[in-house]
This record gives sequence, structure tokens and C-alpha cells, in this order.
Amino acid sequence: MSTLKIRPLLLEDCQKIVTAFEEQGWQKPLALYHQYMAMQSAKERDILVATIDNSFAGYLTINWKANYPDFKAKSIPEIADLNVLKKFQKRGIATDLIKSAEIKISKKSKTVGIGVGLTHDYGQAQRLYIRLGYMPDGKGVIKDNKKLNYGDQVTLGDDPILYLTKTL
Repeated sequence: MSTLKIRPLLLEDCQKIVTAFEEQGWQKPLALYHQYMAMQSAKERDILVATIDNSFAGYLTINWKANYPDFKAKSIPEIADLNVLKKFQKRGIATDLIKSAEIKISKKSKTVGIGVGLTHDYGQAQRLYIRLGYMPDGKGVIKDNKKLNYGDQVTLGDDPILYLTKTL
């Protein structure tokens, strides 16, 4: 039986994460994980890493001062950049990462936020977040941290985003 562990990001994880994503065709720059290490040291973010039998499986970050203006104004921490390697998906790892983040966040906030893209690439995440009790924040779709209005035309990609919240 495999053993799942969730722990903070370590410096030695950075290159392993980049390599693991490269092996499945995803490009993640090493500089991002070094930036996450610096943010974790400065207590701006917590980065939770999931391992299975000591092999990297996925991670998420907790952004304590969210970039999304509505979360920032209400001091709502945001779960961001949730990624699980394809070979480890559908095993509950994302759920366990989110639940671990919620426990950590609940010590500082009664509400947690999360954003999700609108394309089919985010379909699994959309369903997961709703299943875990996240609800749209009622502000509609956001692009570049601005609300979209009826008639606006946008190109879909990682942004625009629908933001959701959950009471802990």
C-alpha cells in the first residue's frame, strides 16, 4: 500500500518538481519554485508538497495575501497553483492537499478562497471544488483581476477565472 505524506516545500524538491513535470510534458520553470521557497521563508505563502512513497506527486500553495482584489480586501487566504502529476491523479491527492491547506488556513481565517479556469482543462478541478463545498463568490468571471461585464470579449486560457469561497 502506498504512503501519502504532505509536508512543506524543501529546497531539494525544486528540481525534482521541474523534472517530474517535464517528464509529462508540462513546462514549469525552476525559478518559480525558488520564488516559492523565498515566499515560504517570508511567510507570504505556504507550499504543501504531496509525496507517495517519497516520490513527488503534487503540490499547492496557500497565498496568505491573495492577489484577487476581493479576497485581498476581505483578508481571505487563497489556495492557488494546485497541481498533481497525471500518473497520480484520481487517487484523492488533490483532495488531501486541499484538506491539509484548509486545516492550516482555519487557524487564521474562517473563509478560504480558490480560483479556477473556465476551459475543459479545468473540468476536474471545477467538479472537485464544488464537491468539497466551494461556492462561486458571486462576482462573476474575473480577468486580469477585473470583473467581466456583459458583452466583453475575451480569449480563454488560464485567465479568466471564476473565484470560489468556502466557510471553514
